[in-house]
Amino acid sequence: MKTKLHLLFGGKSAEHKVSMQTAKAVMNAVDQSIYEVHPIYIDQEGSWNKGPVLEGKVDDVHALAFQGEKNTVSPLAISERAVKGKELDSAQVNEVVFPLLHGPNGEDGTVQGLLEILGLPYVGNGVLASSAGMDKIAMKAIFEQAGLTQVKYVGFIRKDWEEQAERVMSKIETDIGYPCFVKPANLGSSVGISKCKNQEQLKEAVKEALRYDRKIIVEEGVNAREIEIGVIGNDELECSVVGEIVPKTEFYDYQSKYEDEDTGLIIPCELPNEIYEQIKDIAKRAYKSLDCSGLARMDFFLTKDNEILINEVNTMPGFTPYSMFPLLWKHSGLEYPALINKLVELAIEKHQEKLKISYTMD
Repeated sequence: MKTKLHLLFGGKSAEHKVSMQTAKAVMNAVDQSIYEVHPIYIDQEGSWNKGPVLEGKVDDVHALAFQGEKNTVSPLAISERAVKGKELDSAQVNEVVFPLLHGPNGEDGTVQGLLEILGLPYVGNGVLASSAGMDKIAMKAIFEQAGLTQVKYVGFIRKDWEEQAERVMSKIETDIGYPCFVKPANLGSSVGISKCKNQEQLKEAVKEALRYDRKIIVEEGVNAREIEIGVIGNDELECSVVGEIVPKTEFYDYQSKYEDEDTGLIIPCELPNEIYEQIKDIAKRAYKSLDCSGLARMDFFLTKDNEILINEVNTMPGFTPYSMFPLLWKHSGLEYPALINKLVELAIEKHQEKLKISYTMD
């Protein structure tokens, strides 16, 4: 009997297009002899639309935008079992949800909370890790508590900027200086990110970032190599080889990630074994500090003095043809279809672990 695999993609997010590309790549890699694939497209207004069971390859990503009354479903109708309110027990785990959503309303713990309530096994991180990993300010606070070394940063909200912009700019210039990077706190894929070399650029960058979030983070710019590593697992963790990003632009922006085919990705990159082992150790510590499960991509800066600075975690990294995460695992000996299988296995393992928890006093 095939395992039902419900793929959630699209989403009400500025990263909608990235999610669509991720979904296409996963659909073309998944082993259809093992899985019965059910695509569920969430449009940019937040409506859920269920498409036909996948058969064959997907050539055009636009064909995945299932819309119309006949396709629209309630989020509660992901599966018949969810509708009936019957949680999957350990012997009946024959369906798994794979949220291929990036950014708010999908990667930030919202969908994960829904799936928890429905009692469905799902790939990837839970509510806490997803929400903390999405919010860069919360993430950095947790990393700081765990004793992990990071770049300097300042966080603030829209109201702070509207009422005390001069004070906020003064703090940024005093604590961080230039160059610095301005980012929406709750977004990924380099959307809304700007590099600033002076106050005028800083003002414009904050204006741009506030288009996407009410919460902004400003980070110190450092002269360092950009190193990334993949982690998979629940309680027992495995790390991939490390990769290095060598963008042709001034920094690794949205276009470099998803539109330019000539951005340099060196996999595996050249590192002393001692540094590689340190990065693996820090990646695992960061993963556990957020209570991650399933998968994550950990991003680092490596300075000329070999100081390792953790930059951030991505709890649902991209799976597009140019994405680092699947490429890291491919070079670690885990091909794309096998990687999907492993993530589904981890989802089932996590679900079975939850079934050991008692919710009554009897």
